[in-house]
Amino acid sequence: MKSVIPREVESLWTLFTAPTVWAVHFVGCYVTVAVYCAKAASLDFGFDAVRLLLAGFTVIALAVIVLSAWLAWRQWGFGVHDPPHDEPTRKGRTLFQGYATLLLSGLSFVAVIYAAIPLIFIAECQR
Repeated sequence: MKSVIPREVESLWTLFTAPTVWAVHFVGCYVTVAVYCAKAASLDFGFDAVRLLLAGFTVIALAVIVLSAWLAWRQWGFGVHDPPHDEPTRKGRTLFQGYATLLLSGLSFVAVIYAAIPLIFIAECQR
């Protein structure tokens, strides 16, 4: 089966994709809510609009992390090769990188969900 995404995408940068997406999501959510709460009196929209915006941002972040996990799973060989990948060869490094990226993607997925949980429980800005 021919893939739409070429194998050249799988480089060392894919290892940092999921944690970077989580960090951007985390900062984006908290800065957006902080700015909204500071300027709430002068804005024409309510907190529900901010909540919907951040829910969309969360869905996009989760989709990018899932894409990163899929690329890592593909690089790891779809789970055919069991760890440890400690051979000093190109194949061993590629398998290790794919496995490590897959684990980081899972951790980042959970972290994005935990960062989005306050959006459910916060009713409005407190003064």
